[in-house]
Amino acid sequence: MGRVFRENPNSRPIFPCCESTLANSSSSSSCSTPTTTTSTSMTETVNGSHQFKISGYSLSKGMGIGKYVASDTFVVGGYSWAIYFYPDGKSLEDNATYVSLFIALASEGTDVRALFELTLLDQSGKERHKVHTHFGRTPDSGPYTLKYRGSMWGYKRFFKRTALETSDYLKDDCLSVNCSVGVVRSYTEGPKIYSIAVPSSNIGLNFGQLLETGKGTDVNFEVDGETFAAHKLVLATRSPVFRAQLFGPMRDQNTQCIKVEDMEAPVFKALLHFMYWDSLPDMQELTGLNTTWASTLMAQHLLAAADRYGLERLRVLCEANLCEGVAINTVATTLALAEQHHCFQLKAVCLKFVALPENLRAVMQTDGFEYLKQSCPTVLTELLEYVARVSEHSVILCRHGNEAILDGSDVNGRRVKQRL
Repeated sequence: MGRVFRENPNSRPIFPCCESTLANSSSSSSCSTPTTTTSTSMTETVNGSHQFKISGYSLSKGMGIGKYVASDTFVVGGYSWAIYFYPDGKSLEDNATYVSLFIALASEGTDVRALFELTLLDQSGKERHKVHTHFGRTPDSGPYTLKYRGSMWGYKRFFKRTALETSDYLKDDCLSVNCSVGVVRSYTEGPKIYSIAVPSSNIGLNFGQLLETGKGTDVNFEVDGETFAAHKLVLATRSPVFRAQLFGPMRDQNTQCIKVEDMEAPVFKALLHFMYWDSLPDMQELTGLNTTWASTLMAQHLLAAADRYGLERLRVLCEANLCEGVAINTVATTLALAEQHHCFQLKAVCLKFVALPENLRAVMQTDGFEYLKQSCPTVLTELLEYVARVSEHSVILCRHGNEAILDGSDVNGRRVKQRL
């Protein structure tokens, strides 16, 4: 089922220098070249923010200079942080004239470099926030460095208290503060000297070999005179219909041989192949015919089987293959199939193909078109609509072309002298 790639004896070696080394060790030095390695120092910020609501502001006044209310701790860049608000200010010399606002390192750490932004939110809806920020500009001395736990950044004179209490920042005795932190991280990127190749998943191969060897099979299916052995659990896992048939309350009692009606043996074999391998089989190998028509016919039958057993991925795979292989002699039967199994994308592709003037007459002369008329007569109405659209589009194009010529130009847009 899988392809085997063989080495081309006429191909040139990938590493000619290595070949010459094996052939003649004295010439190896001429093939070697100085190696150049590179590395890059990367510095970036890990960003995060926290919104701190201070409710009952008037009750917090008078608690004393240097006394604060603190937010819950929050984590940014692997460090814990907290916002400290001082209703009576942090500094004695200001005599409670200002409120103070700070962001503090609340976890262990030394020389933590970070960018900060403290925002007092305007609660009137005018968005005139009071913002102090490092973000969006280049600090003169670089990011701020916090030496140890408890180190702070902020403003002793963040806002004059009398002005704050008559501003839009205070609403319903509440203040809202947003703090953003960007922790600076530096690291070096270099070439990956050591790497371990991880093999791709081979679960499909394992299940496929389980089917091919026939080990542990516990159910048999008779299809068009042929018998196929399989595993109940695999089928039930892949298909809701098989799950009900094998394990449901109305399950088949005789699993020694379950007869499958209205399906050909090669189609059921392809169905089992997909359920174990999760891929389509080689259609030409399966049918024994090296023709596009045979592959299309198999895809049509397999699509019907996929819909019957609830295999959505297989149904879409068949639908995609049929879209790519739309042809005059098979499009009518494919269109009927798309209508019967609700394959809307495939149906649209077929209708557009048949409606083209160069295809319509030829398709109507096929046996498949007779089958389409008998099995899906309503599709003919939709086909007429598609034909009308194509014809209307052609008329519009011709009209535009005639208008250009009547205007005194040829089809290339050049002015021409009109003859009487």
